[in-house]
Amino acid sequence: MSEKGEVDLTGAKQNTGVWLVKVPKYLSQQWAKATGRGDVGKLRICKKGNQAKAEVSFTLNEELTVIEGIEDKTVSAPRDHPFTMQTVGGQMLAVFTETSSGQSEERSDGSSSVSGAGAGPVALEGVVVQRAECRPAVSESYMKLKRLQIEELAKPVRLSQQLDRVVTTNYKPVANHPYNLEYERKKKEEGKRARLDKQQVLDMLFSAFEKHQYYNIKDLVDITKQPVIYLKEILRDIGIYNVKGTHKNTWELKPEYRHYQADEKTDE
Repeated sequence: MSEKGEVDLTGAKQNTGVWLVKVPKYLSQQWAKATGRGDVGKLRICKKGNQAKAEVSFTLNEELTVIEGIEDKTVSAPRDHPFTMQTVGGQMLAVFTETSSGQSEERSDGSSSVSGAGAGPVALEGVVVQRAECRPAVSESYMKLKRLQIEELAKPVRLSQQLDRVVTTNYKPVANHPYNLEYERKKKEEGKRARLDKQQVLDMLFSAFEKHQYYNIKDLVDITKQPVIYLKEILRDIGIYNVKGTHKNTWELKPEYRHYQADEKTDE
């Protein structure tokens, strides 16, 4: 839209009426393939006898009926498209156009306009006086087209493929990842740990708690080199497991085993 927001209302002054037609997606794609400003087809409007409404149909040019790229096949689009006429329904609809920079626009009245730098001016081409839906006539070519479109949409996005050689360009397959190897190594070491005498484990625990008041179970396992289950059995006898508070999920000694508290009272 232009910087000043100007709109050419020539179409409104001339009381130009336009049709708003809904067309199939494949038909609009075929129209885009037309070279230059060539014809895309013929519109036929006829009224038989005392019919209240006229019969409208569109016939696609034969050179635009070839559709490529659907499952690597070439199919023919249907040529005949009858219109289903609809009323505007009390709505106020209009058609606007905006030309690109440096391009000329030819209007229905034969006049033309040339836009300058930047976005071109906006023009009101006309007011919608008739709505319609362009539908393809049911034919063998149309049914084949729809079948191929459905099969194309039903294809999975990802497919599994068997490789006949080792992939060396991106990622090489490994028998086991380093993380899994490290986990298995630690698991074997823990399984090989022999249970020491309970008194020996208690001595190591008391020695550790003289340095710090709180420990998590992982640190105590590293200090004592004992299996987790066996270590927890001993800790339940001498320690308290904190389930909340600042030192959540840590162990500390029971009051009767806290030698460092007695030392503090003695100093006082």
